[in-house]
Amino acid sequence: MSDIAIHPFERPTRSAPGLLARLRSAEPRFFAAAALMLAALGPTVFAAFLDQRSFQGVNVWLKPMKFEFSLLVYLGTLAFCALFVPEGTRAKRWYRFYAATVAIAAVLEIAWIAGAAALGTASHFNPGTIGQILYPAMGLAAVLISSASAVYAFHIARNVDTGLTPAVKEALVLGLALVLPLTLVTAGTLSGMGTHFIGGTPSDAGGFPLMGWSRDGGDLRVAHFFATHAMQFVPVLGLLAAAIFGGTKRAPARLIAAGYAGFVLLLFMQALMGRPFLPGVG
Repeated sequence: MSDIAIHPFERPTRSAPGLLARLRSAEPRFFAAAALMLAALGPTVFAAFLDQRSFQGVNVWLKPMKFEFSLLVYLGTLAFCALFVPEGTRAKRWYRFYAATVAIAAVLEIAWIAGAAALGTASHFNPGTIGQILYPAMGLAAVLISSASAVYAFHIARNVDTGLTPAVKEALVLGLALVLPLTLVTAGTLSGMGTHFIGGTPSDAGGFPLMGWSRDGGDLRVAHFFATHAMQFVPVLGLLAAAIFGGTKRAPARLIAAGYAGFVLLLFMQALMGRPFLPGVG
């Protein structure tokens, strides 16, 4: 039996420092931006303890904290996935420019969200002069950031030398590919409506711990969250399916991806109908 049949990777890295070195080498821009998000979390948590101001019922620093962690996971996942993008693609000038632009957009988005927290104002749906100027720019930046998952899905799908089993590769590609369309649907609707609350109390206070999702009405952030994190959920489920059904069978990964997309759209419709996620829980 070959190594590929035993491990999802051809040359598994057996130490954390070794893996980090490989990630930094494969995609230094996403790796650096993820490291910056991790470094920013400490001061943000400290600011939340020091600064007791609230906005819409929760501490002003909770939102930048959540976005920093989310971008840390997103960029860190992209840095990992870069291991499976063809080396020749990563060496091209257009790719280096594109990756740098995505990383810079992520940093600028966090800078504005943290700046809004420091000012005690909204970073999203802000009717003020600054908000009217920056919100459309933030929307474009968010699309740019999300597009990286689609670009990676395309190039990993074309790479015949990933070292992944067919089943795991299929799950990875499909998970990445789902992020952009699902995010455009959920976040686009959220942006167009000017709020993520549909019915219920328009406040994070009393919502799900940390996430703040509404418990007495619809909340489009739930579907948005699962849409954005398809790139983690689908590959992990695909990896489990490969362990059960074998690494050569792609069908389970495709079923998982289709089911996950349906799950996100179900959450989306649930929110539009004004119904809370997991009523009575949280």
